[in-house]
Amino acid sequence: LRPRGGSGQQDPAGGTDGLALASDPGGTLNFLAMVENLQGDSGRGYYLEMLIGTPPQALNILVDTGSSNFAVAGVPDPDVTSYFNPELSSTYRSQGIDVTVKYSQGSWTGVLGTDVITMPKGIYGSYTINIATILESENFFLPGVKWHGILGLAYDALAKPSSSVETFFDSLVRQAKIPNIFSLQMCGAGLPVSGSGTNGGSLVLGGIEPSLYTGDIWYTPIKEEWYYQVEILKLEVGGQNLQLDCREYNADKAIVDSGTTLLRLPEKVFDAVVQAIARTSLIQEFSSGFWTGSQLACWDKAERPWALFPKLSIYLRDENSSRSFRISILPQLYIQPILGIGETLQCYRFGISSSTNALVIGATVMEGFYVIFDRAQRRVGFAVSPCAEADGSPVSEIEGPFTTADVASNCVSSVSFHEPVLWIASYALMSLCGVILLVLIILLLIPPRCQHSYTDNDVVNDESSLVRHRWK
Repeated sequence: LRPRGGSGQQDPAGGTDGLALASDPGGTLNFLAMVENLQGDSGRGYYLEMLIGTPPQALNILVDTGSSNFAVAGVPDPDVTSYFNPELSSTYRSQGIDVTVKYSQGSWTGVLGTDVITMPKGIYGSYTINIATILESENFFLPGVKWHGILGLAYDALAKPSSSVETFFDSLVRQAKIPNIFSLQMCGAGLPVSGSGTNGGSLVLGGIEPSLYTGDIWYTPIKEEWYYQVEILKLEVGGQNLQLDCREYNADKAIVDSGTTLLRLPEKVFDAVVQAIARTSLIQEFSSGFWTGSQLACWDKAERPWALFPKLSIYLRDENSSRSFRISILPQLYIQPILGIGETLQCYRFGISSSTNALVIGATVMEGFYVIFDRAQRRVGFAVSPCAEADGSPVSEIEGPFTTADVASNCVSSVSFHEPVLWIASYALMSLCGVILLVLIILLLIPPRCQHSYTDNDVVNDESSLVRHRWK
């Protein structure tokens, strides 16, 4: 599975081994101390233990590369076993700022503050971090989850209520003087989607741990720094190109998001993938409910249904734009065991779903790889993960390089109407309206130059006053 002639840049931003740190008494950043610091599963997310406040309160925090706020349960909730009580922490400082964050599923509302955190299996030392205490939520904490908060690791452009809120990782880079890079391994391949929640995983802050990957690291550029947006060139099912315009794969963005459980595809791409899988699988008839996620498919536990399905390949643009590489997942990653029935049956779900606004490389794919978020060099790296095995065989592959002569030079729309841009446009329009309104008010207040006999129709009363109906 070692790729031929990969990008081979295995020494990003500060190197992959020991790094001198003022905050570390040992003088090096011990990445091995962060190996297997995560627990969880692809169905309910991977989480890191964190100590918050003084004296410390221990909470499990979901690792999410698709958002940018650090938030924890701040009041009791029927679906969480622990919560952070700021009144018990002598170092907590409220900022008195309300914040609401909405995800593709679920939302929460809370209050911003700051407090100190330490990570038992992370970087040595204590750091002061912006933290939102969640006071109300809807479909955010779910039954059975073993985490009590969320660690948003995306860029400050997504931070709420504004990008001025310094993110957790930016605070860590600034205070701990670590390189602006982190890497993530999630080890749930072939295991039940919602099992014991003790699958291993690693969040390496500040660099790359060589023991967590094999072969070369292949890098693709980050197209825009909000989500970790990348450029998808094409998809193959069972080695057959879907033959779609490459812009379909990036409509309206393609991102790498550990907080999304499935591989999510734009509707047109999803339909093409389902048709291709159904056409190339060894199953003659298959319920449509399986593809849409409303039904499970069950086989005898002695059977291995994965042999019935093809592998799925995603082509990403290489740092050298004239080349690409492909990451492939075998069906062990997208035909996911979820429920056992009695002693004889094992039921599976389809680990791919449709999306109206993005292609999302979520846990379904990420469990096959060691993923490097090299913010310093604005790129995302993929390498084969040694824990991506099922029944002793690898379930992921990386191959390349390939030419990009058969795809467009740019598969990403140059116009991006994501939320930060919309906010800027909104403020600009409001400012323009304010200027026009001010001019109108001045004109209304300027004394008339000629005598005029007013009638009732000339009177500007409270109901029609521009001042009364100004922008609020």
